[in-house]
Amino acid sequence: MATLRFQALQNATNRKPVFVEELDKKSIIFGSNVFNDKAMRQFLTSEAYKAVQSAIQHGTKIDRKLADYIAMGMKEWALTKNVTHYTHWFQPLTGTTAEKHDAFFETSFDGSDPVEKFGGSQLVQQEPDASSFPNGGIRNTFEARGYTAWDPTSPAFIYGTTLCIPTVFISYTGEALDNKTPLLRALHAIDTAATDVAKYFDKNVKKITPTLGWEQEYFLVDSALASSRPDILATGRTLLGHTSSKGQQLDDHYFGSIPTRVLQYMRDLENECMLLGIPVKTRHNEVAPNQFELAPIFEETNLAVDHNSLLMDVMQKVAERHDFKVLFHEKPFKGVNGSGKHNNWSLATDTGINLLAPGKTPMSNLQFLTFFINTIKAVHDYEELLRAGIASASNDHRLGANEAPPAIISVFIGQQLTKVLEELEGVTKGKLSPEEKTDLKLNVVGKIPDVLLDNTDRNRTSPFAFTGNKFEFRAVGSSANCAVSMATLNTIVAKQLKDFKVEVDALIDKKGLKKDEAIFNVLREYIKVTKNILFEGDGYSDAWEKEAKKRGLSNHKTTPQALKAKVSKKAIELFGEMNVMNHVEVEARYEIELEEYTKKIQIEGRVLGDIARNHVIPTAIRYQNVLIENVKGLKEIFGKDFEKIAKEQIGLIKEISEHIEGINHNVDEMIEERKKANNLSSTEKMASAYCDKVKPYFEIIREHCDKLELLVDDEIWTLTKYRELLFTK
Repeated sequence: MATLRFQALQNATNRKPVFVEELDKKSIIFGSNVFNDKAMRQFLTSEAYKAVQSAIQHGTKIDRKLADYIAMGMKEWALTKNVTHYTHWFQPLTGTTAEKHDAFFETSFDGSDPVEKFGGSQLVQQEPDASSFPNGGIRNTFEARGYTAWDPTSPAFIYGTTLCIPTVFISYTGEALDNKTPLLRALHAIDTAATDVAKYFDKNVKKITPTLGWEQEYFLVDSALASSRPDILATGRTLLGHTSSKGQQLDDHYFGSIPTRVLQYMRDLENECMLLGIPVKTRHNEVAPNQFELAPIFEETNLAVDHNSLLMDVMQKVAERHDFKVLFHEKPFKGVNGSGKHNNWSLATDTGINLLAPGKTPMSNLQFLTFFINTIKAVHDYEELLRAGIASASNDHRLGANEAPPAIISVFIGQQLTKVLEELEGVTKGKLSPEEKTDLKLNVVGKIPDVLLDNTDRNRTSPFAFTGNKFEFRAVGSSANCAVSMATLNTIVAKQLKDFKVEVDALIDKKGLKKDEAIFNVLREYIKVTKNILFEGDGYSDAWEKEAKKRGLSNHKTTPQALKAKVSKKAIELFGEMNVMNHVEVEARYEIELEEYTKKIQIEGRVLGDIARNHVIPTAIRYQNVLIENVKGLKEIFGKDFEKIAKEQIGLIKEISEHIEGINHNVDEMIEERKKANNLSSTEKMASAYCDKVKPYFEIIREHCDKLELLVDDEIWTLTKYRELLFTK
C-alpha cells in the first residue's frame, strides 16, 4: 500500500498545468448558456415574455397555454446550442442538487416520425420519487409521489448538453421537500414586511429584494493524493494524520501568488461560470495551505443560492479536468483553518437604494438605522434559531477555531456605530423638543456616513458582523446550502419588521406622535433590549464564553444541541405566522438533519476503525518486526550487553505495542457504543448518543494513529501525509 502513496506523489509531482483557452471577453460570454432576458426576447412571443416577467416581478401564475409557448421557445433556444436533454434541477434536503434527464427526442407509437418535443406540461411539472429523498416521514415508501414545479424567478440554463430548469420540490400533499421552497416563502415575507416599513421614508417603494453575496472557501488536493486517502474519499476530510511541521504559521499562503495549476483551474472554472451567468469576480489564496476562495458580485438571494449550489457541482466537474479533488468539508485538515461560506446579506429597494447603506441626509440615515437596528433585534430574539440554521456535523469541527466564529451568536457593529446607538438610547420618551430633533438630525443621524468612513475594522471571530453596507453571516459552513441560513435570516427579520411597524403605527395613531418621533421611540427601546447580543471583543476567549452565559446567550457547541431550537414552540410559531413552513415541514427538517448528523458520524466511525486496523496497525507491526529483527541481531553480536545497546529499539517496540493496544481497545469500545446507539428508539436520542458516546473516541484513536505516524519508517507508511496533501502544488 505504501507503493500507492508514492505512486500518487509521483503522479502529482509530474502534473503539468492544463492549458485553458480564453473564450472571449467576460462581458461578451456572460450568460450565454442562460435563458435570460435577452434570450427570452428573441425566442418568446410578446405575450409569453410578458407572462414570464410578471411571474418574476409580481409572482403571478402562468397560464398553461402560455406555458406551452414558453416551453416551445425555450426548446428552440436550447436546440440552437446542441442540447439533447432537459431536467428539472432541484435542491432536495440532502444539501446537494438533484436532476433526472429526459431526452427531447420522441417517436410516434409505431416508432416513426421522430421529433424533438418539449411542452408546457414538461416545463411546469415533473414527478420524481419523493420517498427516495429525505422527507422526515412526510412521505412513506408506498406513497412515493412528489412533484418538481418550475421556478420562473431563476432562469433556466444549459450545462453540457442538458437544459436545466430550476424547480421547487414538494410532496403530493403539498409540503416542501426541498430547500428552495421555504426560501422563496421567506423572501416573499420580507418583501412584504420591509416594503411596508420602507414606505415610511419613500412612498414610491413597491418591492424589497434581499441580496446575497457568498464567499466560497475550499481546498484543492491532487486527485491521485486524494484517492490514496480512504478517509478523504468516504468522508471528505482526513480522520487521522499528524500535522505538518510547516502549516500556516508563516502566513505565507494568504493572498500569495496563486500556483500555476490552480490558476489554470480557476480560469477554466471562471469560463464555465461566465457561460452560466454566475458573476464570479474575486479569486485568491486563503489562509491555509492549498485553501482558496472565490466570490461573486451580489445578486438577488434566490438566484445567488441557486448559483452557489450550481457552482459547487461545476467546481467538482472542472476539477476532474485538472486532476484535482475539491474539498468543501468545513475542516478537512486538523491544525489549519477550516472553510466557511460567508453570507453577505442586505436589502435593496426597487428604487435602487441599499437599505443597509447610510445616505447623505438625516432622513436616509434614519431609514438606514431603522433596518440596521431591526436586524440586530431580530438576531437578538432568534439567536438560537440562527445557530440551528448553520448546524452540521462538519461545521461543528470548524466553529470556534482558526479564525472561524464561535458557536455563540453575537453581532459586531464596531465602536463608532456603538457610540451612535448609545446616543440614540438617550432620546426622550414621547414627543421630541425642536432642539432635540435638530441635534439628532445634525449631530447623530446626520454624521453616520462620516462615522462609517473610518469604521472599516472587521472582527473575524464574530459570527454576524456589520461591514459597512451589509451584514456578514460568517458562521455558515463551506459545504452548506445557503438557502437554509438565508431562509432563517430573512424570516426573523421579516417578523421583526412586521412587529416594528405595528409598534410605530400605534404610537402615531394612539399617542399622537409624528412619524420620526415614533420611529425614534421604538428604536430607542430596541437599543436598550438588544445590548446583550452586541460584542466587539475576542470571540475565542474563555472570558467571552463566561460573559455570554451571564448575558443569557446560547452556546450550543454540537449539532444535536443546536437543532432543538428548530422545533421549539417559538420557532414553529414564527415559521407558521410568516407562512414559511408549517409545523409538519419544520419537524420533518429536524428529523432529517438529526438523521444526517447520525449517519455522518456513523460513516466516519466505520472509516476510522477500518483505516486504523487495516492500514495503521499492519504498517506499525511491519515496522515493529524490523525493529525486533534488529534487536535479535544485536543480541547475537553483543550477547548479554544487547539490552543496553538496543535500549532505544526496545523502547520503540514497546511504544508501538502500546499504541496498537490503544487503537484496538478504543475501536472495540467505539463499536460497542455504536451498537448501543443504533438500538435507541428515537432519532433525537440516537444523534445525541453518536455525539456524546461515539464521537469522543475519534480523537483518542486518532492520537494513537498520529503518534505511530511519527514512529514508523516513512518508506512503509501507507497513508499520504499532511505535508504531501497540503504542499504538493
